Amino acid sequence: METKIHSSSGLLKINVKELWDYRELFYIFAWRDLKVRYKQTLLGVIWVLFQPLAATVIFSIFFGKLAKIPSGDLPYSLFVLCGLVFWNFFSGSLSHASNSLTENESIIKKVYFPKLILPISSIVTGIIDFSINFLLLVGYTLLLGIIPSWTFIPVVLLGILITSISASGLGLFLSSVNVKYRDVRYILPFFIQILMFVSPVIYPTAIVRTSNKFLLALNPITAVIETVRSTISPSGVFDWPLIIVSSISAIAIFVFGLTFFRYTEKYLADIV
Repeated sequence: METKIHSSSGLLKINVKELWDYRELFYIFAWRDLKVRYKQTLLGVIWVLFQPLAATVIFSIFFGKLAKIPSGDLPYSLFVLCGLVFWNFFSGSLSHASNSLTENESIIKKVYFPKLILPISSIVTGIIDFSINFLLLVGYTLLLGIIPSWTFIPVVLLGILITSISASGLGLFLSSVNVKYRDVRYILPFFIQILMFVSPVIYPTAIVRTSNKFLLALNPITAVIETVRSTISPSGVFDWPLIIVSSISAIAIFVFGLTFFRYTEKYLADIV
């Protein structure tokens, strides 16, 4: 009997049945990444906590104390920690997804499976890291005597969704490019660093000109960070236009990344 392997037609079409059939492989990849990161290592969890804590201290000194960047009703340390928790989730997920194909090239060459599983499963590790940092954020918020509003949890869940969609879309695109052009892995850290400074991690959108806020909103992380901050700020209000624009942008990024990935997927095993 002859077996033919081919991708489903349509650049945006996802073979849900095939992904479901390979769901155990998704769990295996995700669990493998988690074990590598956390099993029999103390630095795994400590490093996840150390990154936002160290960055918060440094940013609070240089941007809060010296540069006097406003933070509204929030202490600057809490203001920047809130931004870093979601930014680290995005940047970590994007980095892992972008390298997922090249790191598993030996498996790709030997057996067939939906390649979409690799970048998407990388997001799981990011969610675990985020959960640890989120507990840190909640603990520090309560330690300062600040009680978040009732919208805090729904907004955080929405933020996780928007961030995951954005990181997945960019990760799908960059992972495909990384297969052909291996220098992407060297450019990526610089690219992520630039993205951080066009995200409101260390500054509020209030200091940005109204005419430039639309451009800032095209970065989906903008609405995520600003909206979560509004739920722990006494005078915080939702900027619905910002949320809508950033949500649409996240979907557009995912569609673009998925389209590019589907276009190049059939060639991956040949050029990886």
